Amino acid sequence: MKFWYDACTGKHMRYGAAIAKHLRKAGHEIILTTREHPDTLALAQALGEKPLVIGKYSPSSLFTRLDESATRTLQFSKLFRDNLPDAAIAHQSVELCRTAFGLGVPIVLTADTPHAIAVNKLTIPLSSTLVTSEAIPKNLFKKFGAWNITRFKGVDEVAWIKSFKPPKKRPRKPQILIRQMETRAAYALGKDDDTANIAQKLQPLGDVLFVPRYDRTGKTSAIDKNQFVDTAKAAANADLVVSVGGTISREAALQGVPSIAVSEMGRTYVNKYLAKKGFPLFMVKSQQVLDYAKKYIGQRFDVKEKLAEFEDPAELVSKIATQSVESRC
Repeated sequence: MKFWYDACTGKHMRYGAAIAKHLRKAGHEIILTTREHPDTLALAQALGEKPLVIGKYSPSSLFTRLDESATRTLQFSKLFRDNLPDAAIAHQSVELCRTAFGLGVPIVLTADTPHAIAVNKLTIPLSSTLVTSEAIPKNLFKKFGAWNITRFKGVDEVAWIKSFKPPKKRPRKPQILIRQMETRAAYALGKDDDTANIAQKLQPLGDVLFVPRYDRTGKTSAIDKNQFVDTAKAAANADLVVSVGGTISREAALQGVPSIAVSEMGRTYVNKYLAKKGFPLFMVKSQQVLDYAKKYIGQRFDVKEKLAEFEDPAELVSKIATQSVESRC
């Protein structure tokens, strides 16, 4: 069987690589595509993947977003004109969904952000099956048109953290990893990003690694890393992780590293789910970060047994995608 996965961001790339591993092991072919983006190409190289690069991320205006999305969709149509995949898989790639739906290819979709209204409207109604964490109530996706939902025990990041074994490096001085807010995401437009100020306040506690999302050359008031950073590995070796609440928060917590998710944007269903399960993920307001940092920096939490109880969503997605093809034969 032939499957197609489109990775639009770094998280998508890591998820896609995990899914591809299961599909290849089962003897299937996978076509991995991506776009030019601050994280996708460097991470693909780090993961040993060689995706086809189709289009680019251009969020400077609504026009550039629309133009690039339309361009990618057209290029995908040409790519698969004589080579249709049996099924398509994505973590809500708008262009994959539009192309696959238009060509009659079943779509297996993963999603964990019910607050991402725009992308939910553009992808979920077109999916054949939606695979999502049990942390998220079904009705939140049903209102976007999801009609076939499969839930799993755990969160998406388990797909690559469960078998993740990064090299351990324990520097003398405490390491604090801070990830900039995803300011150009549609759901974050107009919201304040206080991560650089937080990084400045935390510098007395240790070495601060501030990882920007978009501008690799611009300086901040905090210690700035201007090249690609494998955040899953960096989180494994950090003494504290701070973000506005996303993938890196869960990557850290799943590895037993204390993680602080700042602001209401950090109070997602999946974050609250991990915290309730006993993982070291703390959701606080920006003015509380310093106090929590002082309390938890350097602590290590044994979460191996908790992590072992979770399902591997990449394996589940692979099985569902395979079954979707078999059911059509």
